[in-house]
Amino acid sequence: MIEVTKLNGKKLIVNAELIETIEETPDTVISFLTGKKIIVKESRQEVKNLVILYKKELLIRRENQ
Repeated sequence: MIEVTKLNGKKLIVNAELIETIEETPDTVISFLTGKKIIVKESRQEVKNLVILYKKELLIRRENQ
């Protein structure tokens, strides 16, 4: 799960595993496999970095089990 910020300033936790695409149009739009879309304040690169960090944390946890 990653935390992003909606345009109204509210923080939101989303399932990084369900992200299908991230676009900047110029706002950043995250599209999910479910068909849902949200617009966030973070840039495309910031969301990408959050997903990468999340995946790395998962790998570390699995290795330590």
